[in-house]
Amino acid sequence: MNDARRLVSVLAALAVVLLALGVAALFVGSAGLSPAAVARALAGRAEASSVEAIVTLSLRLPRVAVAVLAGGALAVAGVGFQALTRNPLAEPSVLGVSSGAAFGVVLAQILGLQAGVVAALGVAVFAFAGALLAASVVYLVATAPGGLAVQTLLLAGVIVGIFFSAAITVIISLVDFNRLSGVIHWLLGNLAPIPAASLALFAALAAGGMWLILTRARELNLLALGEEAASQLGVDAERLKRQVFIAAALLTGTVVAFTGPIGFVGLIVPHVLRGLVGHDNRLLVPTSALAGGAFLLAADTLARNVVAPAELSVGVITAFCGAPFFVWVLRTRSRPA
Repeated sequence: MNDARRLVSVLAALAVVLLALGVAALFVGSAGLSPAAVARALAGRAEASSVEAIVTLSLRLPRVAVAVLAGGALAVAGVGFQALTRNPLAEPSVLGVSSGAAFGVVLAQILGLQAGVVAALGVAVFAFAGALLAASVVYLVATAPGGLAVQTLLLAGVIVGIFFSAAITVIISLVDFNRLSGVIHWLLGNLAPIPAASLALFAALAAGGMWLILTRARELNLLALGEEAASQLGVDAERLKRQVFIAAALLTGTVVAFTGPIGFVGLIVPHVLRGLVGHDNRLLVPTSALAGGAFLLAADTLARNVVAPAELSVGVITAFCGAPFFVWVLRTRSRPA
């Protein structure tokens, strides 16, 4: 019951923070709208063609939804990868999984899958395949009889990420640039508003991946004891690893397909939350979904306003936050006791 009460209290606090950030994101931006104008648009009292309605309902509100979904999905994917590898440094961008998904998206764009909900599903499938391929290669390279060594895991992730980044560069260099419209901006991580049908698809895929990891949270806790101990407690370790890898790759591929590769959310958010809720994945997964959305929403709001009326890519903000955080965690883990 103590864990349940703690989970409810943390989720309630995170929900309040997320709601406050969502409201703030609607009210601030390069377009100078008064709070009253935004409130009118949200209440449906503004003309559909008015500036406040277009900016609030067609631009800012969908962007808030994309940020919340993407941040939550990346954070939960980070929890899944970290629990599976028993390494708090495992994260989609660090492991090269985001680069593999980005390669899949670029291939999909070459094939002409760009607009419409059916095309969006096709892009998501390509991204998922690329993410799953990258994750599988990293896992196979880093697997050793004694487990996953942190140095080998990180090196394998760097190598796989470099390989897929080089493959993307080759494609961009050889293919007609008009067939890859906006790909450079997209590769930096971009939370542009997406149509309602595509947003619903994004939400469904993200929810599916999060649910898969949440339902395996208890088994992931047992896996932390070691594969042999987990097997004695009734956990099919190989089956669990396949399922969590697929779910984490689905989350990563979905985010990359709709927003581009955004790094370090899956590293920062779960690590911070472990100081609040502990290492129990049954608590980490749902809290990461909310905290990840809040973190990315805050980063995107900053990206939209720090150099207004110009705009930074949100991936730049998360990289500035994540790179020093990664170094700090790495040095902390490698420091002798």
